[in-house]
Amino acid sequence: MRYFIRYFLRGLLLVAPIGVTVYILWAAISWLDELLPLGFPGAGLLIILGSVTVTGYLGSTFIARPLFGFLEASMSRLPLVNVMYSSLKDLFSAFVGEKKKFTHPVLVTLNRESHLCKLGFITQTDLAELGMAGKVAVYLPHSYNFSGDLYIVPAENVTPVDASGTAIMKFIVSGGVTHV
Repeated sequence: MRYFIRYFLRGLLLVAPIGVTVYILWAAISWLDELLPLGFPGAGLLIILGSVTVTGYLGSTFIARPLFGFLEASMSRLPLVNVMYSSLKDLFSAFVGEKKKFTHPVLVTLNRESHLCKLGFITQTDLAELGMAGKVAVYLPHSYNFSGDLYIVPAENVTPVDASGTAIMKFIVSGGVTHV
């Protein structure tokens, strides 16, 4: 019985991540297909991928730039919409834009006496314009989640980590079980 349980758990470790990933992808594609019922599986996903790609292409041409500039300027004039739009735009550009923000992994000392440290990413290196000279903004992601906290810490409490931002993000999000 002991061998049976051991092999079952080992099999679960192999099958569960694959099964959960496949299920999430299947559920997302099914949801998109329900939004745009066209008769064959994956049609919604293809249409959305194609539309976003065409929009990206048009947004990079000199013809459509003024239109997207006008839309962006219009959104920045609306009080509540401005906050949501600019925050979402900054968040997306931090991950996939030209000005990626999570490329400088650091180790932040939170308590010198107990040597308590946490991994994070520098998002701003100079906070003098906010009246916080000598401090930096560090984003500390949560494990098993897509959220985190922004800490303002003295620059001397921050030590660069010699690893890629992607590797450190995987390490943090996995709760430290993924190897760097």
